Amino acid sequence: MPLKRNPSLNSRDTVEQERRRYPRVAKGLAIKLKDREADFVTETKNVSCIGAYCTVNAYVALLTKLRITLILPKSRKVKTSKPIICEGTVVRVEKCPPGIESNRYNIAIYFNQISKGDMKIIDHYVKNHLNSAAPV
Repeated sequence: MPLKRNPSLNSRDTVEQERRRYPRVAKGLAIKLKDREADFVTETKNVSCIGAYCTVNAYVALLTKLRITLILPKSRKVKTSKPIICEGTVVRVEKCPPGIESNRYNIAIYFNQISKGDMKIIDHYVKNHLNSAAPV
């Protein structure tokens, strides 16, 4: 059976939407990335319980292993910010368009070592923010 395509989306968007198992939300969360050679402190562009997308100020090679600290902000239920510590792998690297700052790269990170409890916490955060963005 052929897939029905939304004409307002390009083919890449359609494929990505269909292949995603977990929802993701466009939120700027503090994230620290550490590999053998460098540390980066940046902000996510989007996040899900299995990965994050962010911009860094130096090239990071594809398949680089990272130690990650992701900070979820406090909420009504949680009175302090919650650090999520996990490990991940860079699965996509894209050079940012030329602009004010050169040598900036968008990277996608897959969380390959994260506890099920931390995955649930991130998933709950994502779903709460998706629901709060929905029209009433």
